[in-house]
Amino acid sequence: MTTDLRGAADQQRTEQLRATLTTEFETQTARLTELTADTGDPGEAHTQAALIAATRQSLAQIGDALRRLAEGSYGICERCDAPIPAERLEILPHARFCVPCQQKQG
Repeated sequence: MTTDLRGAADQQRTEQLRATLTTEFETQTARLTELTADTGDPGEAHTQAALIAATRQSLAQIGDALRRLAEGSYGICERCDAPIPAERLEILPHARFCVPCQQKQG
């Protein structure tokens, strides 16, 4: 019976993370739409380009995390195949690596 409760808790946590990632994806998509609108101020072009690049990177990371969720590989370190702690995923839902591997990654 403990296994069933744990499975339900894991499933609930996964659904909560999926909802968080989906919401963040939608937020970043809206932000990208706003950023790509022509402001007409050439003085802000460099800053705007940097914000657009950062937003696109964030969208790619979130999209990859949603793909991993769909494939069933979410929460597994891409380098060492160890589980990524739930606490890390709560803080950084798109994390691809456990902390030791992330530190090695640089």
